[in-house]
Amino acid sequence: MDRIIVRGNGPLSGQIPIAGAKNACLALMPATLLSEEPLTLTNAPRLSDIATMTELLASLGAEVSQLNEGQVLASACHGEVNPVAEYEIVRKMRASNLVLGPLLARLGHAVVSLPGGCAIGARPMDLHIDALTALGAEIELKEGYLHARTRGGLKGAVHQLRFASVGATENFLMAASLAKGTSVLKNAAREPEIVDLADCLRKMGAQISGDGTSTIEIQGVDRLHGATHPVVADRIELGTYMLAPVIAGGEVECLGGKVSLLESFCEKLDQAGVSVEQTDKGVRVSRRGDRVKAVDVVTEPYPGFPTDLQAQMMALMCTAEGTSVLEERIFENRFMHAPELVRMGASIDVHGGHATVHGVERLKGAPVMATDLRASVSLILAGLAAEGETVVSRVYHLDRGYERLVRKLEAVGADIERVSGE
Repeated sequence: MDRIIVRGNGPLSGQIPIAGAKNACLALMPATLLSEEPLTLTNAPRLSDIATMTELLASLGAEVSQLNEGQVLASACHGEVNPVAEYEIVRKMRASNLVLGPLLARLGHAVVSLPGGCAIGARPMDLHIDALTALGAEIELKEGYLHARTRGGLKGAVHQLRFASVGATENFLMAASLAKGTSVLKNAAREPEIVDLADCLRKMGAQISGDGTSTIEIQGVDRLHGATHPVVADRIELGTYMLAPVIAGGEVECLGGKVSLLESFCEKLDQAGVSVEQTDKGVRVSRRGDRVKAVDVVTEPYPGFPTDLQAQMMALMCTAEGTSVLEERIFENRFMHAPELVRMGASIDVHGGHATVHGVERLKGAPVMATDLRASVSLILAGLAAEGETVVSRVYHLDRGYERLVRKLEAVGADIERVSGE
C-alpha cells in the first residue's frame, strides 16, 4: 500500500494550478443520462472518483471518453439505457446516487444500490427519496437497492428539503428538468457546484432559475440536448493549497482560484493573520506574521465554513497562537484525524461535535494513518510544518479528491514523495 513521506523543510514559493471541482464534475457527469446528444465537460479533474463515475455510467449504457489527458470528458447516451446501478460499482463512491434522478427522468424507473464513500458518518438517502417522491416517484428499499418507478412520468411539485443537502438538490434539479410542469425546491443547497450544474443544464435546454439561492424553480421541458461546459474550479482543493504556505511559511499563488468561492473561509484566514489577495491569475496567500492566531470555526452549509475544509483548518490551528474550538455541524465522526495529529505533538480534546485545539509551537513528524479524504490531506499539511519526517499511510483516499498532489506541492518547494508499499 502506498505511503506519502513529508519532511518539513521551510517556506514554500511558487504557483499551484487548481483543478476542476470533483464534486461539481460528479454531478455534471450523470446529466449525460438526460439526453441522447453528447455532453462534453472541460477542465475535468483527473481523479479516481471520476474514473468510478465513468465506470458506472458505462454500465448504464453511456459512452465516456477521456481526451486531453483526461481533462476533457466527452460522453453520450444515445442507445439503450440500463436502469440498474449495481452495488459493486456504487459502493465505491457516495456520489453514485446522483444517477437516480436522471434515470427516473429518462426511463421512468431505476434500481440503484445504496452508495458507499468515506466513513464520516451517516449521510442518509431519505432526503433524496423525499425529493424524488415529491415529483411523483414511488421508491422502496429492497435488499440494499432502491427500487424507483413513476406512473406516467415525473410531475412538477413544490418540495422543501429538511436539510440543505447538495446531493438531494442535484438529484431534484436533474429529475425536475424533464418533469411535466413547474417544480419549486425550497431550502435548496446554495453551493457553487449547484450553480455549475444549473448552468450546464441550462446549456442543455433546461429552464432553471434561482440557483445560488435557497429557492430554485424549474420549468420542465420535453427534451434536453447536448452541450459543452467547463467544470468550475475546485474550492476545496483551492482552500487546501491556500493553507500550505500558511502552515509551512512562504507565499503561493493558486492559479484559477477565486476568493468568491470561499468567502467564509477567507474571512477566518484574515482573522488568523493571513494575507489573501485576488490576482489576475488566481489567489495569492501568505502568513502576515511568524505564527497565526487561533480562531474558532463552525462548519455550516454554504455559504458558511465548508465541512470539507475543517480537517485542514484543524491542522493549521495545531500550531496557532492560543486556543481554538472547531465545531462540526454537518457530519458526525469527522474528527478522526485528531488522534493522528496528536501523534504529531498536537494538543486536541474532542467532545462530541467539538474539538478544542491548544496551539503548540511546533509539530513533530510521526507515522500516521489517513481515515478519509480530507483527513488525509490535513496530515500532509501538518507534515509540512513538522520537525522531521511524517509518514502518511492509507493514502488511496487522496486519489479520490486531489489531482497530482505530490507533484503540485513539490513544484512549490515541499519535500514530499510517494512510495509504494509492500
